[in-house]
Amino acid sequence: MTAVRLAAVDVGASSGRVMLARVGPGTLELTEAHRFRNDPVRVAGTLHWDVLALYRGVLEGLRAAGPVAGLGIDTWAVDYGLLDATGALLGNPVHYRDGRTEGVGDRVAKQLGPARLYATTGLQHLPFNTLYQLVAAAGTPQLEAAHRLLLIPDLIAYWLTGVIGAEVTNASTTQLYDLRRRTWATDLMADAGIRGEMFPPLREPGTPIGPVLPTLDLPGTPEVVAVGSHDTASAVVGVPAVGEHFAYISCGTWSLVGVELDAPVLTEASRRANFTNESGVDGTFRYLRNVMGLWPLQESLRTWGTTDLPALLRQTAEQPAFRSVVDPDDPTFLPPGDLPARIAETCRRTGEPVPEHPAATVRCILDSLALAHRRAVQQAQQLSGRHVDAVHVVGGGARNDLLCQLTADACGLPVLAGPVEATALGNALVQARTLGVIGGGLAELRSVLRGTQQIVRYEPRPDATAWRAATRRLGWAD
Repeated sequence: MTAVRLAAVDVGASSGRVMLARVGPGTLELTEAHRFRNDPVRVAGTLHWDVLALYRGVLEGLRAAGPVAGLGIDTWAVDYGLLDATGALLGNPVHYRDGRTEGVGDRVAKQLGPARLYATTGLQHLPFNTLYQLVAAAGTPQLEAAHRLLLIPDLIAYWLTGVIGAEVTNASTTQLYDLRRRTWATDLMADAGIRGEMFPPLREPGTPIGPVLPTLDLPGTPEVVAVGSHDTASAVVGVPAVGEHFAYISCGTWSLVGVELDAPVLTEASRRANFTNESGVDGTFRYLRNVMGLWPLQESLRTWGTTDLPALLRQTAEQPAFRSVVDPDDPTFLPPGDLPARIAETCRRTGEPVPEHPAATVRCILDSLALAHRRAVQQAQQLSGRHVDAVHVVGGGARNDLLCQLTADACGLPVLAGPVEATALGNALVQARTLGVIGGGLAELRSVLRGTQQIVRYEPRPDATAWRAATRRLGWAD
């Protein structure tokens, strides 16, 4: 069969893009058709996503891509739009970084029991999980009027096709999905005061959703396919691993660090370690920990107004290692704003030397992030019983040579960096398989990646003692 053209719609926390993929047996090529910004908007004290601007960007990208046989949509997790009984959007979705969920998670855990929450949903405790957002919104006119709740990629798919549904890899991030029964956790919803009838039917990745609506006047009539609509699910498909003994780090605004399993890990030790179990493509489970990722670096660059990141990273590489380290997952770093000032204040509070200039701040961020990668990779192995021989770094972080080398050093394992566009590639591969262009399971899809994509290998340098000492400074077990 000849190669076909597909559109991978990939919307992240800071930007969205429509990637044009050409896929066939032994062929996997990717070009950017259109990129657009994702700028949140604060209105009356609440931080929102400008979802209509995102939808406009998607349509512009699909028109720029030209005729395609299919398209798939992936975005970030947990956030949602509410529809009324006519299918109209009731308001711009609230951003997960908004402060409305502060303290809600602890209140819900006390009400429902943390052990029950974990046994049902398998999710780590994150303050912005959809469960907590809905509890925080209880009693608001918008939620009271809602007929349907659609997660962001399902909302975009609905606007493109008129078909309502919920793809399971993203549904599993809500803390409202029963991981073992593979259904919505309606009993949990009821006990939390959430109306289960708002939630649409579930669909698996690889399910055809429907053709785009002719009224949209897009080139051709592409079939919209449910891919791994949580961007990490598509990114893990895009990991060019051989076999099962690998860890992955999908590194962007967040670092999603974990292993791919055939069954969830729902032990008490796993819950206490704050590891999450999310549904993956082909019935797999993404057993991982959310690490703050490159967000502190991204926000610091915005604060400084810096655009020459390569030059800054060269200066950073010359800074002393481990001069200052912080816990990247400190809630202090979650909101947007002046991250360098918060890093400095955290260093003062914890007795670490305060970074005195941007390169020192970036060195603190990258050393600290590599330490967090080390801890997550070690814990993923211990808690799952899955031995790891190599770490695959995909996403934007794969471009950061210093971070990749520091991660190899920290983990004491080879790091295989790339592809940068793992999410869009995973999205396109699932589409292509659904449309009959290629066949096989995840092993066969990843074989296509290895034959077509550039991968850079970083060998660990022998300084394990220094990494153990830095780990102890953060109070983490080694």
